[in-house]
Amino acid sequence: MMLRKLATGLFWVHVAALVLGLWGVLIAIPHADWWTHPNELGAFSWGLQRGGAIGMVTGALAMLAWGGWAIGWRRTLAFAVISCAVSAAAELTGTKTGWPFGGYEYQSFLGWKIMGRVPYGVPLSWFYMGFAAYALALASPLRGASRGWNAVLLAAWLLTAWDLVLDPAMAALPQIRFWVWHEHGPYFGMPLRNLAGWFLTGLAYIGLSRLAWRDDPAIDAAAARLPLAVYVANVAWALVLAASAGLWLAAVLALAFAFAPLVLLAKGAPEAPRAA
Repeated sequence: MMLRKLATGLFWVHVAALVLGLWGVLIAIPHADWWTHPNELGAFSWGLQRGGAIGMVTGALAMLAWGGWAIGWRRTLAFAVISCAVSAAAELTGTKTGWPFGGYEYQSFLGWKIMGRVPYGVPLSWFYMGFAAYALALASPLRGASRGWNAVLLAAWLLTAWDLVLDPAMAALPQIRFWVWHEHGPYFGMPLRNLAGWFLTGLAYIGLSRLAWRDDPAIDAAAARLPLAVYVANVAWALVLAASAGLWLAAVLALAFAFAPLVLLAKGAPEAPRAA
């Protein structure tokens, strides 16, 4: 019960960090003339830069605490280590060679970087969103969808659906860009292999985690509420950014490919025992 309360508290801190980021991106930075003293704008700018890192760290901590309560520490820590290692390797390779996502470069707004290229918080975001997506897949009441590789594929799908709106929004805002693309592609200026890279990276670390677990933990509808909240909050955050940049088609695609499947997943699943 203590872990469950801790996870819930960390989730709300995570939401506060997301709201702080929206405030900085959409209000504080674009309207610098509203602030009477340069230090005020500097404080908002500092909050914006730290808010992104705080959001990723608290999202990861919330899902760690949830996992310890809902499915046990062995599975949770295995997923955390595998997801961070695989995603960090993919991001470092991507920023160096352009594969598997395409040629891109992170800017300074997400904090310190691994080897000067990938913000330390980025693998944490891969972890907590992939973990949330996998938990939702495992809680699915649909026949066969919550077991084995069906759940892995569904989780990778939900993870990639998030990117349908995340990448266009965070690279297109005129006032601040979290990363820039060094090549042009048909999907809002991004190469299509970025989406393929997201799906394959998610599939790799979720699949490896499933192999390390050696079984499918039972997750009921009540236990899946926090992963659902984490997933919805992060997709909604990206939707707001996309709308502010006029990327309405990206927002519609995210609604279709992320939230529409969640309508089916939200029907509920049979009650199941939780790991100690």
